[in-house]
Amino acid sequence: MDQEKSQKFRVGIDIGGTFTDIIFIGDDGTVYTKKTLSTPGDYSQGIITGTEEVIQEHGLNASDIEEVVHGSTIVTNACIELKGAKIGIITTKGFRDVLEITRGRMPIMYNLSWSRPEPLAPRYLRLEVDERINTEGEILRPLDVEEVKTVIDTLVSQGVEAIAVCLINSPKNQVHEQKIGQLLRERAPEIYTSLSIEVMPLLKEYERTSETAVNAYVMPLVMTYMKSLRQRLTDTGIEAPLYVMQSSGGMITPEVAAERPIEIIECGPAAGVVGSAYLAQQQDIANIITFDMGGTTTKSSIVEGGQFTRSQEYEVGGGIHRASRLLKGNGYVVRVPSIDIAEIGAGGGSILRVDAGGGLQIGPQSAGAMPGPACYNLGGVEPTLTDCSVALGYLNPDHLVGGELKLDSGKGLKAIEEKVAKPLGMEPIEAAFGAYSIANANMLRAIRAVSSERGRDPRRFILYAFGGAGPVHAVGVAQGLGIKTIIVPPVPGVCSAFGLLCADIERHYAQSFSHMWEKSELEDLNATFEKMSDQAISSVEVWGGRQKAIPRIDRYIDLRYKGQASELLIPVPEGEIGQAQLAALADSFEEEHEKVYGHRLPGYALEAVNLRLMAMLPTKQVPSRTTVGEKADPAATPEGANAMRTAYWGKKYGFIDTPVLGLEQIGQSTREGPILVDCYDTTIVIPPDCTVAMGDWGNVTININGGEA
Repeated sequence: MDQEKSQKFRVGIDIGGTFTDIIFIGDDGTVYTKKTLSTPGDYSQGIITGTEEVIQEHGLNASDIEEVVHGSTIVTNACIELKGAKIGIITTKGFRDVLEITRGRMPIMYNLSWSRPEPLAPRYLRLEVDERINTEGEILRPLDVEEVKTVIDTLVSQGVEAIAVCLINSPKNQVHEQKIGQLLRERAPEIYTSLSIEVMPLLKEYERTSETAVNAYVMPLVMTYMKSLRQRLTDTGIEAPLYVMQSSGGMITPEVAAERPIEIIECGPAAGVVGSAYLAQQQDIANIITFDMGGTTTKSSIVEGGQFTRSQEYEVGGGIHRASRLLKGNGYVVRVPSIDIAEIGAGGGSILRVDAGGGLQIGPQSAGAMPGPACYNLGGVEPTLTDCSVALGYLNPDHLVGGELKLDSGKGLKAIEEKVAKPLGMEPIEAAFGAYSIANANMLRAIRAVSSERGRDPRRFILYAFGGAGPVHAVGVAQGLGIKTIIVPPVPGVCSAFGLLCADIERHYAQSFSHMWEKSELEDLNATFEKMSDQAISSVEVWGGRQKAIPRIDRYIDLRYKGQASELLIPVPEGEIGQAQLAALADSFEEEHEKVYGHRLPGYALEAVNLRLMAMLPTKQVPSRTTVGEKADPAATPEGANAMRTAYWGKKYGFIDTPVLGLEQIGQSTREGPILVDCYDTTIVIPPDCTVAMGDWGNVTININGGEA
């Protein structure tokens, strides 16, 4: 224990809709985990409670912690629940209603009940200034400073907490927005300010206005939260640096996150992808699909050739997000680089209900942490997927989070019987298994959104299943996709928290660059990339790097066919770009276009739209050893070497007395299903016609031999 006390630990903390997940990883690979119910009233309370419990249980000191990395849903929740700040917008005369007009798209055709998301700033708080800059950056009408002062005073008198500024063509010439920013700081220093030229200096008026408004909307909330969390950690004795995960899979300082909160919208789900990709890399596995099923939602992403798939646009706050190029207009647009993640409202806490037509609906409403599923015995009365898993025998009522949360299987089964089975005229167990199977089918949509819809065949990939409920549903989901191999990573219930500690420090930069490709000015192209690189290197300390550290620079360009409204992100090789590189980039674009859209247009003119740059600094990584996870869940082993639990495996098999193992009991020899593996943070369900074995790094590998569970 003295040796363990002397080593340093990095801590990952991920807040979910039901649980807050905490993981400690030591210098030698020692792992301690904790799942505690989330505290929506004050999320930092759950963080501090769980962290202190780990410290006390394992005889550690607060000074043993050398770094804390955090993932939070605070931005997403604020936009979904419309609980952000009261904001005003200053824009160019004639562009007051951009947020109302949006892109004129209806995401769900023929749905007469659909309504467009309400603008984050009502019309009376969207004010105009009479200025104009043309598409070449020339000033047509100068900014009237006195008019700007009047507009600022009007918004302040209305009690706004933050002001977003977005002027037409400001990415071409920033002078007017810069002047308004200066006047805001002088005239209303107490007001949070969000300038489009600082948030995302790219053309397209609606998108730029939307992301600037979102940034302003959540800025006061995030800044207050980050300051509070930092103070609470300090009060606990934890003085270690604090980092925050970005949607892109990298991490930044809390100060940068507070200035640009739109960068941390999908940080929790992104961390799970980062962790899975890191583990897959250790096993020399290039292609994986991640399947992250938690208490509220299911998320999926794809890693191909060891690389994340990143999306350059995301819609937040429009209900449950489904990544699809065909579904747009259901939320608030932000164009920040984010790992391409599809998300649907099907989690362990998803509520079951029978609709007016007699069909079973699962989610998107969730029982959450409080009151939780009926089996939690915390006041919940609605049946959920977790209640079904307990009723079917998949979950151990006495073992969730190491036995800290006892489940009442009787209450769960009663809720299923009254709210689902009786209305459908079914037996409770049949209703529970039906709900379990329907949930598996629903989750296929999320995986197809990042695979089939992107031109990728899911059968060529391995499914990485994690999250508190992911390993419970993984085999059923894989069968529906034709996937034959599933890997459950170590500490699967806290994999997103683990992924936080696999991330590097990153910053992303973007610059409009509108040129026809065959007429691209190479000198301008190279000069712009050089300017962006200099900006990244000069500000490395601000975004969390060490003094004099030189970041790795990755460059990208947004290309499209002439006349298209959307573009594809293409990597740019190192070094100076010449005619040969231009031709190679055009070839890369056409290959990717064919993958994504199913066709290419040889010889058709191309347009460059934006230049992008990612600057990365590597951080201390998880130790590369095969024993990660061996100390993660000492309470996971069921009592007795021959433990059994009766579980239901569908009409084909019915109830079977099923062997129950702990992780360390699996071994590297292949075992035939059915088997239930009780972990600290989840249960791995291996149905009949499947085999299971323990692999490197504590991964559990499931192979599907055929048949239906």
